Amino acid sequence: MSRIGKKLVAIPKDVKIEVKDGIVWVEGPKGKLTRKLSDRISIEIKDGQLLVKRAADTKIDKSLHGLFRALIVNMIVGVTQGYLKELEIIGVGFKAAVAGDKLNMALGFSHPVNYVIPAGIKIETPKPTQLIIKGIDKELIGKVATEIRAYYPPEPYKGKGIRFVGEQVKKKIGKAQATGK
Repeated sequence: MSRIGKKLVAIPKDVKIEVKDGIVWVEGPKGKLTRKLSDRISIEIKDGQLLVKRAADTKIDKSLHGLFRALIVNMIVGVTQGYLKELEIIGVGFKAAVAGDKLNMALGFSHPVNYVIPAGIKIETPKPTQLIIKGIDKELIGKVATEIRAYYPPEPYKGKGIRFVGEQVKKKIGKAQATGK
């Protein structure tokens, strides 16, 4: 059995979980999330705990078993606590600001970069060079963060660009410094 998949999931008191027609609904104080289950996976709820079961012991079923248990736990944490990712913008004149449902970024290009913020995501800019992405769907937050980072990934010579907070960027030695001139 999958080591992760066989663990019971405790359901908090303020969370409601429904399983119907292969779809899981998780509702909590911060919102509601849904996910379609694989037809190889089933869910059993009793005594305030959730158990994920699989159809057979094939390799794909074992991997789906652990995957869906982890996804359901992420949904429960999302609707109770929420998730956030932080990005930092490094570079002279680089900045970002939220205007309505768009994130406007000045990243050294000849034009501003506008990113449309998807529904269910909230982006804050406490400083012009800091972005905080909040929401209840962990996958969507990660997707939004990587899409924003992709506009100007950190470059290895000066370190300019958009990076996750705490991300280490290994810098390279420039041509002039390498030759000793």
